[in-house]
Amino acid sequence: MSGALAGFRVIDLTRVLGGPYCTQILGDHGAEIIKVEPPQGDETRDWGPPFSGDYSSYFAGVNRNKRGIALDLSRGPGRAVVMRLLEGADVLVENFKTGTLEKWGMGYEQTLAREFPRLIHLRISGFGADGPLGGYPGYDAVVQACAGLISINGSAGAEPVRMGIPMVDLGTGLIAVNGILMAALERERSGSGQFIEVTLYDSAISLLHPQAANFFMSGKTPKLTGDSHPNIAPYDQFSTASCRIFLAVGNDRQFRRLCEELGRPDLAEDPRFLGNAQRTANRAGLTAELESLLADRDGEALCARLLEAGLPAGPVLDVPAVMSHPHTHHRDMVIEMAGGYRGTGIPIKLDRTPGAARRPPPAFGEHGEEILAEAGYSKSEIAALAADGILLTERRRMA
Repeated sequence: MSGALAGFRVIDLTRVLGGPYCTQILGDHGAEIIKVEPPQGDETRDWGPPFSGDYSSYFAGVNRNKRGIALDLSRGPGRAVVMRLLEGADVLVENFKTGTLEKWGMGYEQTLAREFPRLIHLRISGFGADGPLGGYPGYDAVVQACAGLISINGSAGAEPVRMGIPMVDLGTGLIAVNGILMAALERERSGSGQFIEVTLYDSAISLLHPQAANFFMSGKTPKLTGDSHPNIAPYDQFSTASCRIFLAVGNDRQFRRLCEELGRPDLAEDPRFLGNAQRTANRAGLTAELESLLADRDGEALCARLLEAGLPAGPVLDVPAVMSHPHTHHRDMVIEMAGGYRGTGIPIKLDRTPGAARRPPPAFGEHGEEILAEAGYSKSEIAALAADGILLTERRRMA
């Protein structure tokens, strides 16, 4: 193994998205990830089409660089295997229903902190263990709704809509990575692990910017603004003769330059548009002026010229166009591996210890025997666990 986290061992008991995304990031940077699935498997294996082998594209997108084992943790021998795997592990990541590990005698304060004092135990849940919503299950879209994200997403005059990507799950995964690395850094000073709780609800609220900040300062309920920005203008999507483009003009200097490039330098001197506050207050008039200037332009050519002039602008591309774009490939943001795996690349570019995609997502229970052998189990013990239905290589379908 290579990478910044080489030698860092993570036992991953998570399913679906936030936890698997967190552990994939760690795995991309060299951590050893052992993904432990329940007998039914991670349900995202079924979230398709499309499918490849025994998993969907959804599963493939967040489960590379992991070895997989399937265990029945509802039974004591399965939990004993996890306890064995935790010997020498740096991190346990799980997203069981609140109280499950405690019911099994594996809670952090109850058992793990005593048995593994250097262990970092990260729990991801929907709403946390207590409080008015404590213990309730949380899925991305539900938390988008409960935490206010849906209320600010959509076009003015229309109904609010769910964000098109699972922002809450992905954001929670990123926050979880940060929590783990913080705890690992602190452990170098104290010698002790600790328990970390990251919830979808907390993460969603932390992402509610600038709408939450606007509300705290103004007391006004944020409204739907579509593509436009509540605090900046022009910051919006526009039609051109060839495609739709997005302009993100963040300061007065950029606005003056935009007006020059569009052949209307006088607009920058219009009292309605002198500063960002005026432009935001007179958004409708500004939008009408820009729509008129852009309607007959070649959008791609214009964006290229604006970028050269130092102005943030870009054509609105679909996913296939992004994945085939020369800059995407220059940045190594499409990864391909033998066997047909393709996925998004690694966004953190470390120069001395770069991340890498080493393993495709595991088939169900693919590395079970290998992992147990490394943990000191004999062939006969492994065979007994398989015979008893503790170790699985085929998914157990729900009745």
